Amino acid sequence: MSSIDEIRAARLKKLELLKDAGMNPFPIRSGRGFELAQVKADFEKLSKKGDITVAGRIMAIRGQGAILFAPLFDGTATFQAVFKKDSIDEKLFKLFADAADIGDIVEVAGELFTTQKGEKSLLAKSWAMLAKSLRPLPEKWSGLQDVEERFRRRYLDTLMSEEIRERFVLRSKTITALRAMLDRAGYLEVETPQLQPLAGGTNALPFKTHHNALDIDLYLRIAPELYLKKLLIGGFPKVYEIGRNFRNEGIDVTHNPEFTMLEFYEAFATAESQMDFVEGMLRSLVGDLSSLDFSKKFKRISYRELLKRDAGFDPFTADRKEIEAKAKGLGVKFDAADSKEKIIDNIYKRASRPNIAEPTFVVEYPVDMLPLAKRSERDPNAVDAFQLIAGGMELVKAFSELNDPIDQRDRFTKEEKNAKAGDKEAQPNDLEYVEALEYGMPPAGGVGIGIDRLVMLLSGQRNIKEVILFPTMKPRA
Repeated sequence: MSSIDEIRAARLKKLELLKDAGMNPFPIRSGRGFELAQVKADFEKLSKKGDITVAGRIMAIRGQGAILFAPLFDGTATFQAVFKKDSIDEKLFKLFADAADIGDIVEVAGELFTTQKGEKSLLAKSWAMLAKSLRPLPEKWSGLQDVEERFRRRYLDTLMSEEIRERFVLRSKTITALRAMLDRAGYLEVETPQLQPLAGGTNALPFKTHHNALDIDLYLRIAPELYLKKLLIGGFPKVYEIGRNFRNEGIDVTHNPEFTMLEFYEAFATAESQMDFVEGMLRSLVGDLSSLDFSKKFKRISYRELLKRDAGFDPFTADRKEIEAKAKGLGVKFDAADSKEKIIDNIYKRASRPNIAEPTFVVEYPVDMLPLAKRSERDPNAVDAFQLIAGGMELVKAFSELNDPIDQRDRFTKEEKNAKAGDKEAQPNDLEYVEALEYGMPPAGGVGIGIDRLVMLLSGQRNIKEVILFPTMKPRA
C-alpha cells in the first residue's frame, strides 16, 4: 500500500498533466446547471432537454478500457457519470483516465440515459476539473476508524457518512424549530456581548483575555443571563438568544469548553409557567424531529427527595462533614475550597441524575445553589427553580428570576466569600447588575436549554463531540 506522501506525489504529477493539457485544475467558474438531487428528481423531464451540465466529487471510478463509471456527489445527491470512449473526445477521455482520481471535484456535460442495468446516468460528452484532490479520501467502508481523527477531520467524517451528515442537518433543523416556536410565542431575538468585563450568569470558570486598546481584562461569556435580564428592565417583555458560551472546565461526554445555549426570559412569567411552555415546546420538537416518545406528562420530583432516596441525606439540613462523608462514600471528588452546594450537586450528578431516563422536572433547590433564582414562597430555604432531565442528561435549567436587589446583593456577597475561600467557579459580585435591579425588574421566568445535549438526545448519541461539528480537541503531538 502506498504511503500518503507517495499518493500525494503521484497526484501532483497528475496536476501537472492537467496543466500541460491546457486544463485549469482550479478554475474560478463552473458551468453547473443543475444540482444532482434535481437531476434525480426530474430525470424524465431533463432527459428531453438535451445536454446538461452537472458537477460533483468523484466518489469511485470503476471500469477499464473503453468505458468508465464515476459516481458524483455534490452534497445533495449521488449520480453516476459514464465516460465512453466513443461518446467523448478521445483526448478528454484519456485525460480523465490518466489524471482523474477519487476525491476530485469535476464538471461533466452530457445527456441523460438509463444503462442496461436500469441505472439512471449521465453520458459524458465533455468534462473539466474544478478542484484536483491531492490526498486520498478514506475508504468508503472502513472510513475513519480513529474516533479522534473523525472529530479532527470532521469534513471527511461528514463527506463519507450520510448518517453523520444527516445528524448535523438534524441539529440545524432543531435550532430552526426552536427559533420558530419562540418567534411565534412573541419573543424577540437579541444579541448580547460575548466579551464581558465580568463573567456572570452562572457558576463556572471563564476564559480570560486582554483588550489592548482599552487596557482591560475581558472574559468570554459563560452565560448571557444578566444582559438578557437587563433587557427585561429596559422594557422588552420577551427576549431570547441562541449563541455560544465558553467555560474553562473539563472535557467529557457531555461537556465541551465551547457550547451552544438557548436562553429566553419572559416578564411576568414564573418557573411554573415556563415549565409548561418548555414541556409543550419539547414535546412538539421531539414529535417533529425524532422517534422518541414524549407524549406522556413529564414527571416532577424535588431535588431534596432525589438525594434522600439515592444518597441518604437531606441537602437542606446536612452539615458539611456529613456531605463530605457521603461524597467519599460515592467516590465523588471535591476540593477543600469547594462550596457545600457544589459538593452536594456533584453527589446528585453521580447518584441521581444518570438514573433519570424519562423526561423529568427536578424542582426546588437550596437557596445557595442558585444565586440568581427567587426564593420559593413555600420554603424560604429553597428557590423556585427546575431542571429538565432526560436520558440521564440535564437539558434545561430554569427559575423564577430573582428581582429583589437587596437579596441579590446578599447572594453575590456569599459568592464573593466562596471565591476568596478558593472557589474558582463562584459568581462575581456584579454591582452594575444590582444597580440595574434597583430600577425595578418585573417578576420573570427564565429558561436555558443546552442545544448540544438536546441534539444528543434527539439523535441517540452519548458523546457531545458527535453533535458538534468541530469540537475542542487537543492538537496532534
